[in-house]
Amino acid sequence: MSRRLLWVSLPDQRARRELYWMSRMPGTSVTALARQEPVGDIEWVPTTYRRPIKRFIEAGAFAWARGLDRQDPGAYDWVASLELCSLVTGQASRWRRAGRPLQAVITWENLPDQPLYKIPPYRQAVNSCRDADLLLCMVDAARDHLLANGFDDERIRVVKPGVDTELFTPAAAPAADPQVVFISPLEPNKGIDRVLHAMTIVRRTVPEASLIVAGSGSLQPMVEAAVADPLQRVTLTGYLDAAAVADLLRSSAVFTTAPRPTWKWTEQLGLAYLEAQACGLPVVTTRCGTNDEAVRAPNLLVDDDAEALAEGLLDFLTDPARRAEVGAANRVRMVAEHDLSTQCARMGAAFADIEAQQ
Repeated sequence: MSRRLLWVSLPDQRARRELYWMSRMPGTSVTALARQEPVGDIEWVPTTYRRPIKRFIEAGAFAWARGLDRQDPGAYDWVASLELCSLVTGQASRWRRAGRPLQAVITWENLPDQPLYKIPPYRQAVNSCRDADLLLCMVDAARDHLLANGFDDERIRVVKPGVDTELFTPAAAPAADPQVVFISPLEPNKGIDRVLHAMTIVRRTVPEASLIVAGSGSLQPMVEAAVADPLQRVTLTGYLDAAAVADLLRSSAVFTTAPRPTWKWTEQLGLAYLEAQACGLPVVTTRCGTNDEAVRAPNLLVDDDAEALAEGLLDFLTDPARRAEVGAANRVRMVAEHDLSTQCARMGAAFADIEAQQ
C-alpha cells in the first residue's frame, strides 16, 4: 500500500515534529506545502503565506498558505494539517472535493474552552473541519477537548508522540557536575525567568551549580544579563539541532523548565521532557496544563514558585544515587511508551483504521 498524503504547513512549523512523524508512517509518501524545506523523506512544495498579522500565536498563526489551489485533490489520499483552528486547516477543508481526499487534523489542544474558537476566522476553521475523517490527538487531554466541543468520538484516535531513542540516549556515565539544563523558547510562558531565580536559590546550597540555556526568544536579554555575571554560572547556547540537544542533555544532571498558562495556551505535553527522559535525566518542572502526561513521579511537578522549583532541583542535585535511579527509570519508560518508530507505526495504524471504514 502507498498512502499519498499532502501536508499543509503552518508558516512557523517546527522541524522533526508532526510532519516528520507523518513521513515516518509505514507505506506513506508525503508532500509538504511549506515555507522551509522539511526534515525527512518528504517532497517539498515551497510556498509563501498571506499573513496580515506577523506575530506568532502557536497554531493560531493568522496566515493562509499560497498555492494549495494548484494542488490536484485527486493526486492524494489524505490532506493533513495541525490544529483545528489554524487557518491552513480551514483551507484544507475547503480545498478537498466531495470529501476527497480524506482529511486528518493533528491536535494537541487541551483547553476545553479555547478562546480562539470565538474569534472569526478561527471559528470558521474549526467548524469547517467538523467532517474531518481523522482527528489524531497527541495527548489524552486533546480527546477530552474534542468531545467537549462536539466532535464525533468515532473519528478520534490518540497516539502519543515519539522520540528518537537511538539519538536521545543516556551518557555512558551520569554527569558528575551539578549542571541544570533548560531547553525551550525564551518566552514568558516557558518560565526562564522563574528558572533563573530558582538557580540563585540553588547556589546557596550548591555554589558550583550551573545552568545551560538552549533557546531564543523575547527574554533572551534577561538570559544574556545572567551570562554576563560570572557568579550566576549561566551559559546560553542559542538554537541547537537535534544531535546537539542530545549531547547537551547527556552532559547535564537535571532537566528543568517552568511553564505557566497564557490566555489561550497551557502546556500540553512538552517534547523536551521526553527527550530529556530518553537521555536518562530526571525532570523538575512547574505543574502546568497537562504536562503530567509527560512528567510522572518520581520526577517532580511543583508549584509555579521559585522556592519550590529550587527545592525540587536540590532534591536531585544533592542526591546522585536518586538522580541516577530516576533517570534510568525514565529511559526505560521512554523506550516502552515513546519510541519514535513504534509511535509512527501506531499513527499509520490510526490512518489505516479510518481507511478500512471507507
